[in-house]
Amino acid sequence: MRGRFRRPPSPARFREARFRASRHLVRILFIHQPVGPYPGTRHREKQTCRHARSQLSPSGEIRSSSVRTPRQDQYRALCVTGKHIVSLVELGYQVVVTYGNGPQVGFLLWRSEVAHATSGLHGLPLVTCVADTQGGIGYQIQQTLKNEFLRRGLCEDSIAVLTQVVVDKDDPGFRNPTKPVGEFYPPERAEVLRRENPSWVLREDAGRGFRRYVPSPRPLEIVEEAGLKTLLASGLHLIAGGGGGIPVFRTEGGYEGVDAVVDKDLTSCLLAKRIKSDLFVISTAVSNVAIHFGTPEQENISRMTVAEAMACVEAGYFAPGSMLPKVLAAVDFVRATGKEAIITSPENVRAAVVEGKGTHIVP
Repeated sequence: MRGRFRRPPSPARFREARFRASRHLVRILFIHQPVGPYPGTRHREKQTCRHARSQLSPSGEIRSSSVRTPRQDQYRALCVTGKHIVSLVELGYQVVVTYGNGPQVGFLLWRSEVAHATSGLHGLPLVTCVADTQGGIGYQIQQTLKNEFLRRGLCEDSIAVLTQVVVDKDDPGFRNPTKPVGEFYPPERAEVLRRENPSWVLREDAGRGFRRYVPSPRPLEIVEEAGLKTLLASGLHLIAGGGGGIPVFRTEGGYEGVDAVVDKDLTSCLLAKRIKSDLFVISTAVSNVAIHFGTPEQENISRMTVAEAMACVEAGYFAPGSMLPKVLAAVDFVRATGKEAIITSPENVRAAVVEGKGTHIVP
């Protein structure tokens, strides 16, 4: 193959690859959940942000700049997830991977604030932070998948695509920002930020300090949809829609970015429907959806219909901002396509697809 070098597969892998090539690939959309800030872990984020608060005076001046974040943590976590994703490829699935970037966006916003306080550099717009982290995490996922393909002798390739999503200027989310981003601020610092950024919405958050809240509009369409379908038709595995996509408005001249955060579960569901995915897998921290979660009465659910899922939603069994959006996204996909959705943990994904583990939501 001119201009491209691929490691040749073993004879067994070659037979398997020929089998897969001779039939229609089953398409699966898999949501990867990030484990922490870009590029550290969730535990490290807490350490870093706690240290960061101690270095910022109420006026925003830096007392020290010795903040460290281990670049390797996020990549190691992605390598583990990559193994689970490639296990699906070995089963003959064509995989589309989406992912969250909330902690990473928060870290980048904080880093921008530090740069402004220490050097007078201009701050980064939220939409730029969303795009930046979408690209950075997408690159890491693409590299981990490629390395795992090579390690297993698979003649497969993936590609990460920066993905924009169109949102409506009149979406109610712009009138009532509900998505918390970035750092927790003490009251004195929050007042300074309000004066410096009149358009910001800062609210007290459960006694932990003040936090910035931004709009979270619904995604209406995916700008790069045609290109994504072309790439899928070529047989590539895709990494797309990271962080819910980069939110944009339609304008007379094309598109314009907007400071907002789109829910990754909603965008993943939209993408799964538009590419006609055969299966929608939502990866999360637990192996099963449960009712009465975290109590002695906790009951794991292995299978439920759309009607049963909505009954649980109406009963308030699923926490907003946690399991609720995942269940609603799964229900939306199943209703629209008549196909199946699975919610489970990354390490359980192969067993969920092959053996019926995890929580399966069906028509």
